[in-house]
Amino acid sequence: MKAYSLLPVLLLAACGQVMSPAQQEEPVATATAATSTEAARPEARPASGIAPPVGARTEEEFDTTSAEERAAAAAPSAGGESRLGTTVVSLGDPSNPGFWLETPLVSAERQGRVVFPATGKSAQVTLTPIDGPATGGSRISLAAMRLIEAPLTDLPTVEVYAGG
Repeated sequence: MKAYSLLPVLLLAACGQVMSPAQQEEPVATATAATSTEAARPEARPASGIAPPVGARTEEEFDTTSAEERAAAAAPSAGGESRLGTTVVSLGDPSNPGFWLETPLVSAERQGRVVFPATGKSAQVTLTPIDGPATGGSRISLAAMRLIEAPLTDLPTVEVYAGG
């Protein structure tokens, strides 16, 4: 009698392990839909600079900018800048090389400069628009953050200028 009472439980448990043909086809259909969605998306622009090595772990390994690139980014502006405002920055994607700031302070990509008031240091950067209110935070590249000597683990406030 006990064996017969366990049989329905075992059969129900086995049903959860068996997939019908329709269920087996579903992941293929999902993968096809994802592929067609990805195909409709524009390709990302190639990043400027050299990408960090695959096994990068330290800030020195992730920051692949050359001494010449750092000197050019630290050079004073030629003038003709307009102050866009201030923004709180966090460290952006460290695997994305170069000097850039992703910020809601601009509506189109353009050249600009960031200044960290605590050190007085500045960096020429590419300003890239992101969604959000102008009072929203921004993401800054590792190279730019190191150049202006902002603490990597803080959320410093920087001044942002367009042009120059």
